[in-house]
Amino acid sequence: MPVRFIIPGDPKGKGRPRIFQNKHTGKSQAITPKDTLSYENLVKWIYQDSIGGPKLEGEIEARVVCMYPIPKSMTKKNRKLIEEGKLHPTKKPDLDNVAKIILDSLNNIAYADDSQVVKLTVEKHYSDNPRVEVTLTELF
Repeated sequence: MPVRFIIPGDPKGKGRPRIFQNKHTGKSQAITPKDTLSYENLVKWIYQDSIGGPKLEGEIEARVVCMYPIPKSMTKKNRKLIEEGKLHPTKKPDLDNVAKIILDSLNNIAYADDSQVVKLTVEKHYSDNPRVEVTLTELF
């Protein structure tokens, strides 16, 4: 049985950690950007609030559909192309970064580890209702 949930708002990508050298120890440390941590926590909360339940086991197929806001400056001609499914967003964040932030967020919550995901489909579309739709399916 597939597990589906929706993350409201604009799609977000996983930010790169910032690396700096600790003045006291001289060792390098990596700090995850605050907006990445906030979005990961949002994904976790939405999953737990809407799905909860036991972790998925075995091989998993993940489908991530990113719905980007339609720019206010979009022409009528391009809006028609959007309605016909012929025009898609080519803006940031990149699809791989959106998938990464979502799959990483679900580690130890929806599944033991995102290495269980053996099939991944990620899409970009325009919508008046920006969001990310996630479907997880156990393959056996």
